[in-house]
Amino acid sequence: MDVRTKMQESSPQLSTTSYQSVTTFPLHSTNEKAIPLLGFGTAEYPFGASIDTMKQTILEAIQVGYRHFDTATLYQTEQPLGEAISDALRLGLIKSRDELFITSKLWCSDAHHDCVLPALKRTLKNLKLEYLDLYLIHWPVSVKPGEYELPVKKKDLFPIDLKSVWEAMEECQALGLTKSIGVSNFSCKKLETILSTAKIPPAVNQVEMNPMWQQKKLRKFCDEKGILIESYSPLGAKGTLWGTNRVMECELLKEIAQAKGKSLAQVCLRWAHEQGVCVLVKSFNKERMKQNLDIFDWKLSAEESRKISQLPQCKGFPAGEFVSDDGPYKSLEELWDGEI
Repeated sequence: MDVRTKMQESSPQLSTTSYQSVTTFPLHSTNEKAIPLLGFGTAEYPFGASIDTMKQTILEAIQVGYRHFDTATLYQTEQPLGEAISDALRLGLIKSRDELFITSKLWCSDAHHDCVLPALKRTLKNLKLEYLDLYLIHWPVSVKPGEYELPVKKKDLFPIDLKSVWEAMEECQALGLTKSIGVSNFSCKKLETILSTAKIPPAVNQVEMNPMWQQKKLRKFCDEKGILIESYSPLGAKGTLWGTNRVMECELLKEIAQAKGKSLAQVCLRWAHEQGVCVLVKSFNKERMKQNLDIFDWKLSAEESRKISQLPQCKGFPAGEFVSDDGPYKSLEELWDGEI
């Protein structure tokens, strides 16, 4: 059964937070807790730039109603997120850690079979948590162990052994250190490679997705395989290494926003939600945090959706940093298996 059909058929299971009407969806790999379909991202470039204020930002996000938080070893935000969770419990903003859905990611330097479990244990120590709700392979790339940086050093690129790395991810779930496992930035072909030997299929594929890069082929594939798509850079991530200004400067999106009395960001987030995916947003401004939550009680018209579906497509972050004449991926075509 595909993801969107499952969402429709399981509609009685959809629930909301006590603060905001954020739709949730049960991942196939766990019966314990559903994933909120709007999450709060903590990546900022340069990584660690807002580390001194990140804890307070996350506390404000919890206060206005966010319950799903996305971090990664690379982002250097695991520790402030963990501190914010501790403070939120102490302040009574949440009654239990179980009210939150926490995702982190395995960086490329730990994408080696014997490095996966130690990497997750370090992440849990940083977060001061006993388990994650979701742990993702950040990229289908391996680099020399011990280096946590982007761009990576091209001389340190290795072919990733997806089979053995995924087996280590499965072990992490079997040990109860993460409730679900998944991937990020994976093409259909690379997902097929994992699925061909996996005992536990990926629950999630977190990828760049927005009106200017709609990922129609990948979304169809993941729907059919029961893999939930998570959208990062839903507004284009302007100002980051991986972002562009194409989304925020799109005239069609501006026109729709004006006509509906919504912000352009709200139109983009609502569009993504209507595609049946989980959306990761990021704003360090409290009012915009609230606005980004306000996407569940209104809809785009069929004509508006049709116009958005016809926008010219261009990937914002091709990730040429992982391409090298001497590395495992010698072209962007190889990295993305033609999905570029």
